[in-house]
Amino acid sequence: MPASEKKASLNSEELFKKARQVLAGGISHELRYAAPYPQYIARAKGSRMWDVEGKEYVDFGMGSASMLLGHGHPDVVKAIQTQVENGVFHANCHEGEVEWGLLVQGMFPASERIRFVASGTEATLLAIRIARAFSGKSKVLRFETQYNGWHDYVTVGTAEPYNESPSLGLPPEAISSTVVVPTDAARVEDALKKNPDIGTIICEASGASYGTVPLSHQFLRDLRALADKYKCVFILDEVISGFRWSPGGIQALSGVKPDMTTYAKVLTGGLPGGAVGGREEVMQLLDPTVKFKGKQPGVTHKGTFNGNPLVAAGAVAALNIIKTGKPQKHADAMAKKLRDGMQKTLDEHQVAGVVYGESSTFHLYFGKVDQRGLAGLTAAQFKGVPKETVKAFRKGLRTRGADLMSYLGGVTSLAHTDDDIGRMLDIFKSTMQDLIKEGLVGRA
Repeated sequence: MPASEKKASLNSEELFKKARQVLAGGISHELRYAAPYPQYIARAKGSRMWDVEGKEYVDFGMGSASMLLGHGHPDVVKAIQTQVENGVFHANCHEGEVEWGLLVQGMFPASERIRFVASGTEATLLAIRIARAFSGKSKVLRFETQYNGWHDYVTVGTAEPYNESPSLGLPPEAISSTVVVPTDAARVEDALKKNPDIGTIICEASGASYGTVPLSHQFLRDLRALADKYKCVFILDEVISGFRWSPGGIQALSGVKPDMTTYAKVLTGGLPGGAVGGREEVMQLLDPTVKFKGKQPGVTHKGTFNGNPLVAAGAVAALNIIKTGKPQKHADAMAKKLRDGMQKTLDEHQVAGVVYGESSTFHLYFGKVDQRGLAGLTAAQFKGVPKETVKAFRKGLRTRGADLMSYLGGVTSLAHTDDDIGRMLDIFKSTMQDLIKEGLVGRA
């Protein structure tokens, strides 16, 4: 057995006990926690993962949606290996970041200028700072249940009650500078009328949680029009949807041209990093040769690992494949087969629920819907499935060898096959039968 395939010396339970002695909470991301202990992955390849006990999973999380090409695509691996030999990091400008930027610019014409950062959260933080500087207004409008990172200015609104912070440690000024509304154009306009100091609108392009709470393209067009009418900077958050929904993201499909776009995940080929792109007029506030309102540059921005050459190498290799549109076409087809098969199982077992999603995503809603369908549900209803049901569903899938991205959904990739979909549908059927027996789902 190759060294890379050997079981770890400690199992997941033992590793978590050890982790509790060194890591805060024993984890590095709160959503990775699971009782009685989280899953520890030893390796991943293509559409599969193996945990430290050697158990195999069909992966529908794909690195929190970052691995559109699947785990360990040979072109990406080769590019990273070559760059390692030429230096992992040197804190200077390099050719790779220029090539990377040109690829993004070619797929997203609205991003006339680009600045690389170290994560998606850093991307939205920087974009909001630029937008405030450009508009001269301090308040930001965002949407219920949407996630735009974890920094102070986008934490309010991620959970009910939407006008209160779900976390300690946020200064009152950060809370009061954020206005949270439902994804309804009339409510957006009402908020803009009542708050003339709103100068920034930020929206997760797919809707909250990569489309768990769906969002229409028309709503994005309405936001563009309202941003123009009330002289706001419109930031489209394509951290997940960028490159995955299409080579040009959701903005290419909807025809919406934002003032700024935030990127991460697929942008980097699954490596750490992110970017902000936008109109030259707006992005020039970062230019050290340009004075804006007495400051040069108008907006200060640093970051040791911005445009890291190792990340750039993997990203360029990945985006050269992604720009063809072939990975998206395949992943979309796999997701549709999965959605159709899962819905068939619900119908056959007379379970009240809907399987839905766009592009290469799939989501599951347990519950009855009226004649308006999904459009009749609120954000709270989409995320209001009982925790016991969610926990049992995810545990049932994982026990049988399938892993989701988060909550009740996941994504597919170029690496997924018909066999993967078939295996997942078998696992899904068995899991649903258990949930029915336990009375955790309603009947249609």
